[in-house]
Amino acid sequence: MINTEILNSAAMSLKGMLHTTHKAWSLTMSLNQYRPKGNVRGDMAVLLCALGLSLIGLLVISSASVVVSYEQFGTNNVFLAKQAIAFIIGCIGLISASLIDYRRWRQWATPLLIVSILAVLAVHLPFGISIGGARRWIEIGPFLFQPSELLKLSFILFTAAWLDKKGSHITDLRKGIIPFGILMLVMMGIIIIQKDLGTTLVVTVIGAVMVFISGARIQHLVAGLCIGLVLFYGFIRIESFRYDRLMSFLNPQADVQGAGYQINQARLAIGSGNVWGLGFGQSRQKYLYLPQVQTDAIFAIMVEELGFVRVIGILLIFIYMAVKGFRIARRAPDRFSKLVACGIASWIIFQLFVNISGIMGLIPLTGIPIPFISYGGSSLVVLLLGAGILYNISRNAKAHV
Repeated sequence: MINTEILNSAAMSLKGMLHTTHKAWSLTMSLNQYRPKGNVRGDMAVLLCALGLSLIGLLVISSASVVVSYEQFGTNNVFLAKQAIAFIIGCIGLISASLIDYRRWRQWATPLLIVSILAVLAVHLPFGISIGGARRWIEIGPFLFQPSELLKLSFILFTAAWLDKKGSHITDLRKGIIPFGILMLVMMGIIIIQKDLGTTLVVTVIGAVMVFISGARIQHLVAGLCIGLVLFYGFIRIESFRYDRLMSFLNPQADVQGAGYQINQARLAIGSGNVWGLGFGQSRQKYLYLPQVQTDAIFAIMVEELGFVRVIGILLIFIYMAVKGFRIARRAPDRFSKLVACGIASWIIFQLFVNISGIMGLIPLTGIPIPFISYGGSSLVVLLLGAGILYNISRNAKAHV
């Protein structure tokens, strides 16, 4: 049985958002006449995937968050409403980025990275907000902004510009790899101050993919990987909650009411979903059994309600979008845009992998959300902005594959 109250509420919200998105996209198409260069149409599949996944996310949030929203705010749809606002803002960002020549981001990369770093550090000032023991948000009116999400995109843009400037020197240990390693260590240090090992992992992998695509030698990458593993183990050991997560991953049954609680409840949700799911709105684990149902653990609720077959269909959209991103990179008109496209595609698919692997018990939990789907306005806005940049690169792509 489908919970009709939740479905009707979600449908009404989405109807308004679809109307807004349609008007915004009509505006985009009317402005295309002022874009004199490149493939005018671009790869629409990138935008359709981004918008489609965002709308799926809103539907899932409308169900997954209903109980925790009522528990915290006395009404069912607070998280849905905030995510809907973020979706509209993100659509504006997507449209703007799709119209802005991607080459401009090269000029803006350094200032944007500096602003992102300052914003990340600013969370430790009095207006920074701590949730669940992690201080990662800045309060802006009724909304919370998570600077580390913007840092991911600004890091991709800056790294692409930096690697493009280095050119063939990236194969040189002294002129290329060591400076890049210093850049990565600085980024890791800035993020780890927030006790955000998940984002540190994502940024590190994005950087590794981009430096590999730029032509770095395999032996240098292997050496960097070994150093990175040692550093990550050190980061885990110095914070007890991270070490507890690692231990609960190795033995989830050792502390089922403590460190292993979330992973065990997530497994119950996933097991309950079976092939076709319990039905939209029918999750049992969202009734305050499973923590973070609207963010980190939303995949478990998706499987519980929709079943494996439907969820696999959603995952195929992610894979299709990532493949499109790498194809755009292959056809990119220059080295900078190639690296940006690879960075964005890697960001989306690796973050998806980390979240699902963690919630299924394949790797330790990291707190990383599912792109486009998990609740989080900052993440959604920045991801849609990234999709817009990817689309603009495709509009300038070479004709051959």
